[in-house]
Parts: sequence; C-alpha cells; structure tokens
Amino acid sequence: MKNEEQARSLFGISLSDRPKWQQFLICSSGFFFGYLVNGICEEYVYNRLHFSYGWYFTFVQGFVYLFLIYLQGFTSKQMVNPWKTYVKLSAVLMGSHGLTKGSLAFLNYPAQIMFKSTKVLPVMIMGAFIPGLRRKYPVHEYISAILLVVGLILFTLADAQTSPNFSVIGVIMISGALIMDSFLGNLQEAIFTMNPETTQMEMLFCSTVVGLPFLIPPMLFTGELFKAWTSCSQHPYVYGVLVFEAMATFIGQVSVLSLIAIFGAATTAMITTARKAVTLLLSYLIFTKPLTEQHGSGLLLIAMGITLKMIPDNKPTNTKRVLNPSARVNSAKSNGDEELGTLPDSVEEEDDERKPLV
Repeated sequence: MKNEEQARSLFGISLSDRPKWQQFLICSSGFFFGYLVNGICEEYVYNRLHFSYGWYFTFVQGFVYLFLIYLQGFTSKQMVNPWKTYVKLSAVLMGSHGLTKGSLAFLNYPAQIMFKSTKVLPVMIMGAFIPGLRRKYPVHEYISAILLVVGLILFTLADAQTSPNFSVIGVIMISGALIMDSFLGNLQEAIFTMNPETTQMEMLFCSTVVGLPFLIPPMLFTGELFKAWTSCSQHPYVYGVLVFEAMATFIGQVSVLSLIAIFGAATTAMITTARKAVTLLLSYLIFTKPLTEQHGSGLLLIAMGITLKMIPDNKPTNTKRVLNPSARVNSAKSNGDEELGTLPDSVEEEDDERKPLV
C-alpha cells in the first residue's frame, strides 16, 4: 500500500500489509455475510410477518450500530473530519435506508433488490461531478452497467407478472433510494480521498449520529412511530430479529466502507450487485417462489455485465485520489515551469477538487 494511504484494518484484521486480492476477498466476504443475513431477515419481517415500518426499523438499528461502535472502542475524540461533513451524507444515507425498507411494503424483496442493482450506472455518472473525485471510466465499464440495467428491466417485468406485491408506489420509492445511493457512495469515497486519515468507524458513527434525527419527522408525519411501537410491543420477538439483523448489517457496513476506501464507489457498486443476485436466488430457494424464463434471461444479462466489468483496463486511468492537494501544488511549483506542464490537471481543476463536500 502507498505510504500516503491510511493504514486500514477490518475488525482486527490488518488490510494495509496485504495484497489487493486479499483485501478484496476479506472485505467482500464480510460484506456478503452481513447482507445475506440482512436480506433473509428483511424478507421474514416484511413479507412473512407483514411489518412494513421501514423508518422505525432503521431508527432502532441505528442505536444498535452505536452500541457496536462503542464496543469497538471508537469515540468522537478520534474524529478527523468536522461534523458538518457528515450532514449531507447522513441525510442521503437515512433517506436511502428508509425508502428502501419502506418499498418492501409494495415490492417483493427480489424485485426490490434487483431494481436497486441498477445504481451502478448512476454511481458511475455521478462520480464525474463530485468534488475531489472527477472520475471517468472506460467504455466497457459503461457497457457492463447498461447490461445490468437491461437485465433488471427484464427481471422486473417478469416479477410483475408473477408477484401481486408490485406497484407504482413501490417503484417510485425505490427510484428515490436509487438516486440517493448514487450520491452516497461517491460522497463516501470523496471523504476518504480528501482526508485519508478517516476511518470506517468514524464514517459509520458520524453518519448514524447525524442521521438518526432525520428519521423522526417522517415517522411522526406518517404515524409510523406509534403504529410500529404498538405492533412491536405485541410481538416483542421482532426486536430480537432486528438486533440480529443490525449486528450482521454492521459487519456488512464496515466491510463495504473498507471496499469504498480501497477500491472506489463504482467497484463497490458492482460487488453489491453480485450480492443482490445471490440474495435473490436464496430468496427464491428459501421461500419457494416461481422463477420464470424471463427471470433467467435477466439474471444472465446481469452476469454478463459483471463479467465485462472484470476485464482489466490497460489504458492509464483518468482517476486519481487527491490525498494531499496542497502538497502536490507546492511540489509542482518548486519543480519549475517544465514540471508544471506535466501535471494532468490544471490548477483551476485542483482548486475545484478542494471544494468542501457540504
């Protein structure tokens, strides 16, 4: 790992002194485990128990996150970024979580997770406009993203024909979550990029602390807070499921933040797509739902898109991490006019990359 990069670890497992493939394997394994358990729990709570309190469940799990972060030994004194950095990030994060969970009341879980897999394309597009990133991708990566989108369309149409739990309201809610996700991953990567000392625990802690108050207005406005409290009081075992789900999701969250910090938002989005495809198949196997030929065609296109994404790009990438912009500018000035001519970006672009995220 480069000297200027933050030494990172995942639940006591050092990532800094390992090759990239081991970093990828460790982080992906934690991510897959956490969110596969999360998917099974959500399917059970929403479609088997018919509890559709997305905002309330996210609120409860936020406190579980804070307790687990406390057990990890993180405190606010270890923060390296100001609180305001996380305001926009937390609003997007909590909105995405709430809309995603709420959409389960209108979409069955396989349709919901496959629909959200299309976030790869907006994440790639949005990366070009985030200060500190300005990411550009090779053509074959955009093609792979389009294959994913087409595969999702095929799957969604097939699911609408075989499942009664599908409506326009659900599509609108999950589309809103999709737009928020396109900002979320890139904003997280930008924070890691512009301040490499940022840790995964800080990111999750601050996002949760700042984000929890954002959940209160929609819970009060919709009356969900009182309905959920009454329903869960009558079925207290639901809290046990929520705590177990939150513990698994905590592992997945920290793992995905590690992936974003090391590999970037777009690559992480592709990994989440693969996870959702696996979760879909498990959902059909466990809950015995019908799988048609059109479902299979959609999954095939998704697999093609993921395979195409794995093709290495031999051309030099336009992507760069701005680890210390001021140091780079000062170094360039000291090397004279000839060295200035070799810089890949203009000074104006560098100034633009140093703009605050909020």
